[in-house]
Amino acid sequence: MSEQTTATTTESTPSRGLRKERVGQVVSTKMAKTAIVETTTRVPHAKFGKIVKQVKRFYAHDEENKAQVGDTVRIAETRPLSKLKRWRLVEVLKH
Repeated sequence: MSEQTTATTTESTPSRGLRKERVGQVVSTKMAKTAIVETTTRVPHAKFGKIVKQVKRFYAHDEENKAQVGDTVRIAETRPLSKLKRWRLVEVLKH
């Protein structure tokens, strides 16, 4: 009986892994259906240990063009949509 329950639970759960999510600021919306999102992470320097900021830019797919420059948004990892776009806009957190 326990074998049946484990078989049904594994079939119902999605097989793909967890998708990464980031929160960042929109710095450009000049392209159609695309927003450039800048995220800042604070990491210790490898040799000296001082906390330094790392800024990374992500090209995110924005289907409805609802993100504006300066907005804080949440983006999620997705399949490649173009040469540079591998992220999609999940929600606008703050205008």
